[in-house]
Amino acid sequence: MKVCGVELKGGEAIISLLSYEGETFNVPSCRQVSFAVSQSETTEAIREFHFAFHKLMEDYKVDQIVVIQREQKGKLAGSATSFKLEAAIQITELPVVILSPVTIKEQLKRNPPMVDFDSLDLKRVQRNAFDAAYAHHNRLIFKKD
Repeated sequence: MKVCGVELKGGEAIISLLSYEGETFNVPSCRQVSFAVSQSETTEAIREFHFAFHKLMEDYKVDQIVVIQREQKGKLAGSATSFKLEAAIQITELPVVILSPVTIKEQLKRNPPMVDFDSLDLKRVQRNAFDAAYAHHNRLIFKKD
């Protein structure tokens, strides 16, 4: 199963792909690390993001999408653009799961990755997206929430 972890920050969606087959995790190379939307108030910008994101999911045969949950109110609340991007991601045929940062941390503590993140062929900005995908895989493998 191939999962795409997504971290939404401002007007950007940072992604990381992670697959699990035959009891082995694999980080496939991907042509894109993030999607940036500069003018989120225009319909065309959101449509372009939606098309580009879902085309990538289709091209890499992603089975599920995992988005890191953001606060809706308060000091640490996500931006309006990030919620627009989340809505554009959720409008798809693929299952989309929203994971809280607490759930991700619990899964990582319970089942830490067997490899150092720095040794993976990923950029540092992809760390949270990778952690989300890894935590979701572990939830599926061990059937725990």
